[in-house]
Amino acid sequence: MDLDPEGIFRDDSDSDEEFSQEKEPTKDLVVYLVDASPKMFSPTTTDGGKDDTHFHAVMNCLVQALKAQIIGRSYDEVSIVFFNTKEKKNLQDQEAIYVFNVEEREPLDKPTARLIKELSSIEDTFLSNIGSRYGITPGSRENSLNNAIWVAQALLRKGSAKTTTKRMVLFTNEDDPFGSVTGATKTDMIRTTVQRAKDVQDLGILIELLPLSRPDEEFNVSIFYADMMGLEGDEIAQFLPLASQRLEDMTDQLRKRIFKKRKVKTLTFQLTNDVCIEVNTYALIRPTVPGTITWLDAMTNIPLRTERSFICNDTGALLEEAPKRFHPYNNEVVKFSVAELSAVKKLPNTANNLRLLGFKPLNCLKDYHNLRPSTFIFPSDEDIFGSTRAFIALHKSMLRLGRFALAFYGTSSNSHLVALVAQEEVTTSSGQVEPPGMHMIYLPYSDDIRSVEEIHTVSDGVAPRATDDQIKKASALIKRIDLKDFSVCQFANPALQRHYGALQVFALGEDEMPDIKDETLPDEDGLSRPGVVKAIEEFKTALYGENYNEEEEEKTAGGAHADAARKRKAIAEKAAEESKSYDWADLADKGKLKELTVVELKYYLTAQNLPLIGKKELLINRILTHLGK
Repeated sequence: MDLDPEGIFRDDSDSDEEFSQEKEPTKDLVVYLVDASPKMFSPTTTDGGKDDTHFHAVMNCLVQALKAQIIGRSYDEVSIVFFNTKEKKNLQDQEAIYVFNVEEREPLDKPTARLIKELSSIEDTFLSNIGSRYGITPGSRENSLNNAIWVAQALLRKGSAKTTTKRMVLFTNEDDPFGSVTGATKTDMIRTTVQRAKDVQDLGILIELLPLSRPDEEFNVSIFYADMMGLEGDEIAQFLPLASQRLEDMTDQLRKRIFKKRKVKTLTFQLTNDVCIEVNTYALIRPTVPGTITWLDAMTNIPLRTERSFICNDTGALLEEAPKRFHPYNNEVVKFSVAELSAVKKLPNTANNLRLLGFKPLNCLKDYHNLRPSTFIFPSDEDIFGSTRAFIALHKSMLRLGRFALAFYGTSSNSHLVALVAQEEVTTSSGQVEPPGMHMIYLPYSDDIRSVEEIHTVSDGVAPRATDDQIKKASALIKRIDLKDFSVCQFANPALQRHYGALQVFALGEDEMPDIKDETLPDEDGLSRPGVVKAIEEFKTALYGENYNEEEEEKTAGGAHADAARKRKAIAEKAAEESKSYDWADLADKGKLKELTVVELKYYLTAQNLPLIGKKELLINRILTHLGK
């Protein structure tokens, strides 16, 4: 095979260090190195036409990034280190290095509300309390950049390289930090700093640069930082910032660095009885939900641990043995221990296992088979060498023959038949759009697929059908308001944004809620375009006729709603009256609810304003639950 098994399935954004990791890291440790030299405080004109400083832009960037990190990756740890400062604060006692922190927090720790609050206001007192100066000056051997990397390296000593990703992110607008010194002193400082950076990278610590440019002065990475980070050729051009790049884009850049792709788990893909390969699974799109609730102690604010104990109802003694479960069968109670239930549910040799069953044509896979978000699988050679080559061969054959793979994916508590659909790589001039790999689609059980039930409210039972003209006008309207290149990633959940906005106000003690833009609201400007307005009016005319009066229709509908409400009230009153003739508690205690008809059971449910849907067994359980039985 002439293909490079590692290169063809490698994302452009994957670095060599990430691709050769032994285990997937679960935590990100980041030290932000911020240049605090006087040049960072010099005013510069932004695209908006207002004067600002690079230091202000960096502080705003860090504050916004830390807020996002608390929401998305709250267990990652950060540290903020200023260099080129007048004051010093670090364990190594290095000059011009200030490690910023707040009380009750380690120098490298999870971000807290107090850290964000004090960092957002640090600019007002920075020059008076911490101070700014040039750390590298003529006639002095002091090297503030080298000292900053040394301090950051010491902070990143915690954590194992197998379970953490360690990074330094450097903010500066000085592309030649040693420009003020000359001769042997400059050469020695450059050599020492470059060697320090290489030693750090050899320890598995990544060094990233976020350069800041002025509109009239482009940041030149080639002067020094290319050598420090080991950049060559085309890699240097990728780091050159564009002259039109706005300072506001820095927050987006930083968030892209914070929220990296992380695999869900590693699976063993069993192709035959004797051949297995290794694949990683990734969750490409998942619904975002609010974070889990953490109960805290009212006095110490320490998270509480929940414990559950069972007490005998007769003696009040604490039960030491594990409780038994039971299931009624043929008028008998069949008891199960927890271990027996686990053994019944457990499938042999299914832990993290994906077993190939066969292949079927792609046209056998229907749209309605996709009931939940798919999982993306990608080959890995970490533990089983040659997995990538075998995966490529299978991937190419499935694309060529138009087949999908049917496989069994099971765990001890859950098992599925899944369809593996090969996806070809899609690239454009701007880079990769879709990666190569396979989508694992969870196929439904037979109970999940139900026949469509047509329910019509008309009395004669004849379903109304749209005319050809109505269908034509509706199609024209849909084409007019169709969203081009739609993606679910374009819209933020407004309820979640308000939720996190409220948490932000509460945690930081702010007075006002941040402005939340609801991107799900209708586009009024777009709907008011002449072409869209014409399509809407034509559709309304085709549907309701030319003499349609909306106000009169609303009045008529209001009267119909009132009649329906009166009918519902009468039905509820009748059900309540009928329900009084039954002793529901006694029927429940004697187990005689199952002898009643569904209509009789619905008397109680209607009187108590409970749902009426479901089979007879579900209705009985609902009544028992409401009675507390």
